[in-house]
Amino acid sequence: MIIDELAEFNKDLRHLLKKYRTLNDDLAEVKTILKKKPEERPPFSFRIDNLGIETCVIKVKKIACKALKGKGVNSGLRLVYAHFPNEQKIIFIELYHKNDKKNEDKKRITDNFK
Repeated sequence: MIIDELAEFNKDLRHLLKKYRTLNDDLAEVKTILKKKPEERPPFSFRIDNLGIETCVIKVKKIACKALKGKGVNSGLRLVYAHFPNEQKIIFIELYHKNDKKNEDKKRITDNFK
């Protein structure tokens, strides 16, 4: 399984690393899990529908962040990625904290995958 990242995702990550210094390590664990089971797994993740694109887009709601002590998987971090099962590929689209944004950037998703 290949994992790639959009330029916008990297910008999100750099911004969040200032606040959550363990985020690179936390994302490494998420990548390990996604390489084994990339499909959605409620209640931890779910598919985002009605985008008008063929790609499977999944939002992960439960990401453990060591920088947020005592929060565990309820850290509030959200990861949005596209899964291409035929190509064995995942592309990270967006990373944000739920207090910074209410929902994913649907325009970013559709602009990159239409």
